[in-house]
Amino acid sequence: MTEQPNTLGDFLRARRDLVSPEQVGVVEAGRRRVPGLRREEVALLAGISAEYYLRLERGRDLHPSVGVLESLARVLQLDEEHLNHLLSLAAEKPRHRGRKVRAEIVPDGTRAMLSTLPYPAFVEGRYFDVLAANPMASALSPRLSVGGNQLLDVFLDPAEQSLHRDWDGTLRCYVSSLRHAIGPDTDDRRFIELVGRLSLASTRFRDLWTRHDVSSQRGGPALFDHPQVGLITLHRERLAISGTDGMTLVIYHADRASVDAEKLTLLASSSLAPAEGNGSDRRASVRRSSADLNG
Repeated sequence: MTEQPNTLGDFLRARRDLVSPEQVGVVEAGRRRVPGLRREEVALLAGISAEYYLRLERGRDLHPSVGVLESLARVLQLDEEHLNHLLSLAAEKPRHRGRKVRAEIVPDGTRAMLSTLPYPAFVEGRYFDVLAANPMASALSPRLSVGGNQLLDVFLDPAEQSLHRDWDGTLRCYVSSLRHAIGPDTDDRRFIELVGRLSLASTRFRDLWTRHDVSSQRGGPALFDHPQVGLITLHRERLAISGTDGMTLVIYHADRASVDAEKLTLLASSSLAPAEGNGSDRRASVRRSSADLNG
């Protein structure tokens, strides 16, 4: 019989390591052998016995009360997203055999709309796969093409890494968003394969994954260092696609009448079909025009 993963205990242990004694008013007494709080300290501050807390971390009690979880969240200084994640880990889940990978099919209307958008846009799946994309998305990054996976690219592809000006911040965002997207559904086969591959190939992924950070993806500014147009700041919008299981429409756009908007227009010209001009000539023209914009 396959042993069930101790997701609740793993989360508690990881978050305990991230809280310093000073943050919760614990007075240091000699040398500490743990990076954060001791189990006994967490139990004392949460108002539960040390024996019971040990049972939680070791997976011997998988369904503590909401009151206990909220007390632990207060001690571990969890925000609302992390508290909701903690509650989901302790919730009763139906027993089932290994979950099959669910096919992700982009709605026809969404696919048709992509080609009409004047900005880089693509459809992102639950596992950060690129399920559909318009030519401008591929002009922004060749990896933003159907069949690509943003997690694998940003961790393992040097070209994608150099594109993101705040590469480490991007890594943190993707890892915490993956935790949020999967939640307690850790027996998902695609999830297991993805995390396993990244864990073997990237030390940075392993370090971030062990923190158990959780956050939902949000819109916001994104700074790119593009090989053709140089530095460009775009607004990233993330729109949930109704009727799907976690698909998102991602759109990048620039402020009107800005240098970034002009650079985006140059990228649009580079995404034209080959029949409308020689590809290498267009790319050279884009680089010359970008140099003019950058002064």
